[in-house]
Amino acid sequence: MGRQLRQQRRGRGTMTYTSPSHRHVGEIKHPYTQRKVGKVMDIVHAPGRNSPVAEIKFDDGKKDKIIAVEGLTVGQEINVDGTVNLKPGCILPLANIPEGTLVHNLEARPGDGGKFVRTAGTYATVVTKGDTIVVQLPSGAFKNFDPRCRAGIGIIAGGGASDKPFAKAGKKFHAYRSKSKAYFKVKGVAMNAVDHPHGGGGHPHVGKPSTVSRNAPPGRKVGRLSPQKKRK
Repeated sequence: MGRQLRQQRRGRGTMTYTSPSHRHVGEIKHPYTQRKVGKVMDIVHAPGRNSPVAEIKFDDGKKDKIIAVEGLTVGQEINVDGTVNLKPGCILPLANIPEGTLVHNLEARPGDGGKFVRTAGTYATVVTKGDTIVVQLPSGAFKNFDPRCRAGIGIIAGGGASDKPFAKAGKKFHAYRSKSKAYFKVKGVAMNAVDHPHGGGGHPHVGKPSTVSRNAPPGRKVGRLSPQKKRK
């Protein structure tokens, strides 16, 4: 089949569809536990993120970046070594955080740098403590964490970003590009038959079963894929 579909172009990994990593400020995760006290040097915008990023300088001269939280100020000192300090931005294990505290950037496993609750305006709540720590996530779901998993204190800054309208399509285009998200796309049924397997016809309709075999050729594999065979 002679058509080249959007998912095929995206899968090739060309510059059009890859994240502009040269514009990102770097990997944002919890600093090493060996560093004890850091000072906020600056709060900067990070392309590809809704939340701002705080630049931290530690006593040993090393610099790192963390997600900025509401109430964090330039010149403020934060603890990252587990000391019980509930100031916004401090990082400590869940075992040392009191119940009811609002946290962000929770580690899925101890030492991975943070995987949960990382977007602007979000927070999780420490619910109960025991052999595992029960945390309520922004979705409302409850999840168990290892007490050694670290989390930041406070609500992530930039929560009002989603309330501001884009006003024009060009701004949304650039916002999606920074996050390497797919911009608005035309439906397959609205295309011509030469451009998409769902295209053509007197009115927008698929015209054939929308489920396709997993062995279908690349130009035909659109719609709903057949489920994989059960593995023993």
